[in-house]
Amino acid sequence: MPIKLIPPRPGKTPNYYIRGTYLGQYVDESTGTTRKEVAKQFLKTAVERIERGEFETRKAVKAVPSFLDAAVAYLATGGERRFIGEFDEETGKWKVGLITHFAEMKLRDIDQQAIDDAAAALYPTATPATRNRQVYTPMSAILKQAGVALPIKRPKGSQGTPRVNWCQPEQIFRLLDAAEAKDPEFGIFLEFLTYTGVRLSDALGLTCDRVNLVDEFAYIEQTKNGDPRGVYLPPNLVNALASHPRGLERGKAKVFRFRKNGRLYSLMAAVKKNAGADLDFVTFHVLCHTWATWMRRYAKLDTRGLVGTTRWKDAKSAARYEHVVVSEESRKAALLPTRKRKRNKVHESSTDSGAEFRLRSPKHAG
Repeated sequence: MPIKLIPPRPGKTPNYYIRGTYLGQYVDESTGTTRKEVAKQFLKTAVERIERGEFETRKAVKAVPSFLDAAVAYLATGGERRFIGEFDEETGKWKVGLITHFAEMKLRDIDQQAIDDAAAALYPTATPATRNRQVYTPMSAILKQAGVALPIKRPKGSQGTPRVNWCQPEQIFRLLDAAEAKDPEFGIFLEFLTYTGVRLSDALGLTCDRVNLVDEFAYIEQTKNGDPRGVYLPPNLVNALASHPRGLERGKAKVFRFRKNGRLYSLMAAVKKNAGADLDFVTFHVLCHTWATWMRRYAKLDTRGLVGTTRWKDAKSAARYEHVVVSEESRKAALLPTRKRKRNKVHESSTDSGAEFRLRSPKHAG
């Protein structure tokens, strides 16, 4: 029979149906409305889509996975929750994040433009690096797990401006003291990050059975670059771990009780506040930079040596720490010819005369 509108049936359904065959396409589904005028529009749209070869039944559409389906599946397998969305048990709704933006949007409809639009809508004033971290990277992970092969083009400038922030020893000592006073286990946690250079996720995932204090050794089964890493525990860290409040004889239990969530970052903020205003720039990753910088400055490792620690996979990544030390080549500037300074009677005892002495001292002589 030709496609037509079927009126509601008392006791069975209050909504209008469309039923029949048009251009070989059989249709039998509800319009989802009790209003005849709206149902007529639904019928007209269905006919037009059949003519264009685009019609799909609601049942078929429902079978296509949505972004929400993929995101929930990703989180269920241990995917990082940050930036995707938090479910509010009290309201029964998702908080702002990728889930609230894409919601029930079908995965097949998500393309480069949709992701670009999401980045602009969710983070209108953010830098390309922030958008990359908080939209493009988690979207890539969710779509890959869902089996969607979509090459995602990152925004220009997504890598940000390479910066290496690091702490002076005195700053770290204050930070560790403040952390220990706030929460002894958190103090050990920050010391572990500072003296091993491991990433935050690697430290949070470390289990007790992978730590051997006698051998001064910890084992990270899989790092971000995909390889395992043996981590040396210097004496101060061995002593700190030996005094762990909950001990390390806990088998496969996590060494540290913390999780990557708002509470962890709030704890860090409180510790920084107690440690001093000059530590406001410190993040968990800055502790990694600090380890690498100290290995260059105090342990005298060159770029090749840093790569040898297996913390980095290639020299390009480790080379960012070359600027934290003065190269032997640049020290040759001490051999350059300099002008003779005239004595200034007014400043004979000032730092100027001291500078003159240093310039003429045998240490700097050519």
